[in-house]
Amino acid sequence: MDRRLQQALSTAIKEATGSSFEISSARSQGGGCINEAYIVGDSCNRFFVKMNSASAYAMFEAEAEALAEIASANSIRAPEPVAHGVIGSQSYLVLEALEFGSAKPGSWEAMGRQLAQLHRSGSERFGWHRDNVIGSTPQYNQWTEDWPTFFREQRLRPQFELAARKGYRFEQAGELLSRTESLLADHSPAPSLLHGDLWSGNAGFLSDGTPVIFDPGTYYGDRETDLAFSEFFGGFPTAFYAAYEKEWPLATGYERRKQLYNLYHVVNHANLFGGGYASQAAGMIRSLMN
Repeated sequence: MDRRLQQALSTAIKEATGSSFEISSARSQGGGCINEAYIVGDSCNRFFVKMNSASAYAMFEAEAEALAEIASANSIRAPEPVAHGVIGSQSYLVLEALEFGSAKPGSWEAMGRQLAQLHRSGSERFGWHRDNVIGSTPQYNQWTEDWPTFFREQRLRPQFELAARKGYRFEQAGELLSRTESLLADHSPAPSLLHGDLWSGNAGFLSDGTPVIFDPGTYYGDRETDLAFSEFFGGFPTAFYAAYEKEWPLATGYERRKQLYNLYHVVNHANLFGGGYASQAAGMIRSLMN
């Protein structure tokens, strides 16, 4: 991080916090495939900074709004957004720097309970006040009255259309779209405030064991979508799911619906990374159609 950028970030943080701050150290952080990340600090304070091209500013703006909305639910911890903006050819998002540790006894149970409490924050419709991203793929959140229509038109259809432009052909995609409503028949979820991209890489614990979630793809949707994707890459410990169920039991048919919900993420992974994800998505579509 060059000195000009450090000076501009120092000014932005100072204006946002109302406190004196001058970056004296900037340490690169790994672990992300979309943004550059740094821990910046002076002798007293530290902040976590994400950097990307100026064209990615809307992504950072949406993430800051999502983190603030999650925090307003007073349920599960999320990093506090501090500042965001554009400096020359780069955009930035400044968050509080959290001290991560490992789960303590009861931490996974607390995460399950607190996620259920987050999901109890609701809306009258499905969607969000703005579009955002899932990974780096645009995620559309137009307000919609019913869940099957939202999931078909704002989730599955855009991913299938993007896949077609990338050369992936899912033979039964059209049939699946026409049957989305029947696949979700007898299921009438309330719109819940979601993390939206909940997997083990986007959740952790502070040094005292407090659960924390980050890197959201937030919108108001079926809470089962968060639970479904949390199971996808190996899942969370059993204690997490048991605590969630005790706080707010899932409706009958979740095991059937979660494959449809995770199809959205698998097609997105095919669009982002290619590889075996396209074959996996095709297999999931065949299974759903059968």
